Amino acid sequence: MKLPRDVSGARLLASLRQLGYEAVRHRGSHVRITTQVHGEHHEVIPLHRRIRVKTLASILKSVARHHGMDVEDLLDALDL
Repeated sequence: MKLPRDVSGARLLASLRQLGYEAVRHRGSHVRITTQVHGEHHEVIPLHRRIRVKTLASILKSVARHHGMDVEDLLDALDL
């Protein structure tokens, strides 16, 4: 599995809205998002031009685990 290298925070935020995530708090260059799908889950998304690959991997693993899928399926679902 190869993660995309050019994902911006705004693009990731828009993609995660497909899974029911909504922005609940914005402070500086970070946004906290929450979903009620499959129970409550929170993530913090940096609104940077490019998200570091390690940070992106951590966010995607957490979201995939919450929704009961693997990261590859999540990437396909989000079109990243």
